[in-house]
Amino acid sequence: MEISSKSMEDAIRFIFFSFLLIPANTQLESNQKGYISAVISTKGLDFAKDLLIEKAVSSIIPLQLSDIEKSAKIPVVGKVRMGLSDIVIYSVDFPFSSVATGDSGIVLVASGATANLNMKWKYSYKTWIVTISDQGTATVEVLGMVVWLKAAVINEEGTLKLFLLDYECHVKDISINVDGGASWLYQGIIDAFRGKIMSEVEDAIIKKIKEGMIKLDSLLQSLPKQLQVNSVVALNVTFMDDPLLTNSSVELEINGLFNGADEISVSNYYSKRARNFLSCNGLAKMVEISLHEKVFQSAGSVYFHADHMHWTLNKIPESLTNTAGWRYIIPQLYEQYPNDDMKLHVTVTSPPVIRIADHDVDTTIYADLTFEVLDSSEVVSIACISLVISTSCSAEIHRNNLTGSIKLTNFTSSLAWSNIGNLNMHLLEAAMSTVLENFFMPDLNLHLRNGFPLPLPHGFILQNAEIVQLDSKVMVRSDLSYTEDMISRPGINLLAKA
Repeated sequence: MEISSKSMEDAIRFIFFSFLLIPANTQLESNQKGYISAVISTKGLDFAKDLLIEKAVSSIIPLQLSDIEKSAKIPVVGKVRMGLSDIVIYSVDFPFSSVATGDSGIVLVASGATANLNMKWKYSYKTWIVTISDQGTATVEVLGMVVWLKAAVINEEGTLKLFLLDYECHVKDISINVDGGASWLYQGIIDAFRGKIMSEVEDAIIKKIKEGMIKLDSLLQSLPKQLQVNSVVALNVTFMDDPLLTNSSVELEINGLFNGADEISVSNYYSKRARNFLSCNGLAKMVEISLHEKVFQSAGSVYFHADHMHWTLNKIPESLTNTAGWRYIIPQLYEQYPNDDMKLHVTVTSPPVIRIADHDVDTTIYADLTFEVLDSSEVVSIACISLVISTSCSAEIHRNNLTGSIKLTNFTSSLAWSNIGNLNMHLLEAAMSTVLENFFMPDLNLHLRNGFPLPLPHGFILQNAEIVQLDSKVMVRSDLSYTEDMISRPGINLLAKA
């Protein structure tokens, strides 16, 4: 099962994330839990199993077997030295396969398999006077082959280690078709080489299984513990605690919190939660990915502490970018700075508070809105309004990214400070409502529309995804497809400086 292509590696990443996992003791502290969980359903396990077999077969074909030589006594002819060379398996088909999970690991069985071989034959024997020899080609059909393996992956300090627990390859029978040669040759090859050809096929398949598992173990241990999203933030994808296997699903957890560019985790900002496994009973999709609200909170915290949560509102109408447009709302502003250009600047003053309720994502943003005047090429800060902005978010899926949109539901405002005297907050609130709803919310949506990538291996694409918001979690339920030509996902910038 030699892994010889990038597509095979991509397939394997998903396969083993999906189901080659067993409960195991780990050196991680028991109270460390993941905030992104994934459940692979029976439908997902079947998809993974079929993909594994397809990629495994394509990676080992053609498969060269060792040459075979043997001497045999042929009636009438006498002692004949025969040899088979250039024995190549050029096709394998597994019409039946199954996968089973349990406490002891994963069992994968591929049965009823057929394989086709090409080879060359030759023989020679001596008479009283001369040595007689001949050569030609033959084809072999392997019938009723069964490949069986049992494997496990354990969590060691946040990485995965693969163990091949048991394996077997058994060939039931073969059919040989010899081209050319003497009349006795067919039965001679059958008698001399039938058992040897069968054992050579079995040994070659087992050897490839072992080689593939060794390479795969190295691949799993090389998986990164962080996925860099952009220059500001990275996603912690360390495996947490013990995977959970049932007879119909597999669940595993990763840390799932975002880290800053300095690689200091923000996970300590949050209390540990009790482990709450997802239910996969009756799940009609291949996979269910659950993201706890703390995942989104960690992203907001990283961007806030990296000083990436402030904006200048540039797409507001000209009437609001000159003091003349504010003469009836803030008269003293126009009196002191007549017809001067203005800027409105929004600064978030603390990490956003995100709460996921049933069918909704509520976000509270604490921010300051500062009025700035361009007076004789000098930027003068005039006043600052403190805002508590309540919003409602809807989650969406775009390719493999969890995206969404945000809309204003309510806000309160108060005067933080002013260099032009008291302001009429009643008049200002009406203006603030227009600014927030028509300009600040669209600006936020521009930053949020890319979303952030869900932790899927390269090449796998969500299909017909559904989103459920329930009990502090956003759950993505989806089927999967695989393509080797998938364009790499770009860096995602959730919130950036204007």
